[in-house]
Amino acid sequence: MKTRTKAAAAWPALAAVMATLGGMGTALAESEGAYPSRPIRIVIGFPAGGGADNTARLYGEALGKELRQPVIIDNKPGAGTTIAAETVARAAPDGYTLYLATASVMGSDKVLYKTIKYEPSDFIPITRLVSAPLVLAVNKDSGIRSVADLIARAKAKPGALNYSSSGNGVITHLAGVHFSKLAGVQMTHVPYKGGAPSAQAVAAGDVQLTFATAPSIKPMIETGKVIPIAVTSAERSPANPDYPTIAESGVKGYDLSAWYGLFAPAKTPPEIVDKLFAATVKVMANPDLKRKFLAQGDEVAVSSSVAEFKQYAEREGKIGIDLVLSSGAKLD
Repeated sequence: MKTRTKAAAAWPALAAVMATLGGMGTALAESEGAYPSRPIRIVIGFPAGGGADNTARLYGEALGKELRQPVIIDNKPGAGTTIAAETVARAAPDGYTLYLATASVMGSDKVLYKTIKYEPSDFIPITRLVSAPLVLAVNKDSGIRSVADLIARAKAKPGALNYSSSGNGVITHLAGVHFSKLAGVQMTHVPYKGGAPSAQAVAAGDVQLTFATAPSIKPMIETGKVIPIAVTSAERSPANPDYPTIAESGVKGYDLSAWYGLFAPAKTPPEIVDKLFAATVKVMANPDLKRKFLAQGDEVAVSSSVAEFKQYAEREGKIGIDLVLSSGAKLD
């Protein structure tokens, strides 16, 4: 009985040692190139149905096949994407929690939200995925049919026109700030928790217009509930060549495009970052995937290197900061 008792007492200690050795073995295997050995989670700060969600799901499916592990899309909308960003900033830097984000995480979040608990340095930019101009669209009953109509209406009644966005500080908000500044008009910003509800607000007439990602607004355009009047890039988009640019419609110098990129928590091992970059380059070069992105209004725009994307994201983050500061917007 005493022998059995001693053996039984030894089991917890032995189990703990085995668990520790097992964990060390997993870490060692992953450091030697076995990453990933379990599902990967991509967090996004928007709800299902919008441009970010569509991009994440197309990319995630392709990445999962390449890495031979499931890729789970985790929608965490709210507070202008800062809830999602904080989730990733606090995650273990092991390559299993990633962030699909815009330039806001590289600067404007910190300007808008004084209480957030992360910095741009809490993320490693891996690569840009897609890029596309936003679509300036109006409610079908608004009476607005061109950029010139919009400017005339806004100047006649300063602040009376409301434009929706997918959240404070993100590109769909800053596009309106940029437009107001260059066109010399005043409009009222109404943020929503994502691109889909923002587009639906225009369709319902709750707001008169929006600067939306193409995937978010496309269903409303196809049903005739909203009318596209321009795109935000300097040149016409290959995805929607019939839409004029805001610049050619009279607002000189207007040039702003949306993009989504892949980020990892700071201190993620370089070999994991490099593996994710290489896998992304490979899957995004697939012609079928490119066609799927183009069909929703996005162009594949993978970065040339991790270093190049870091510079690009920081530069875009600075542009976002400048736009937020010029708007005077501040949130708690």
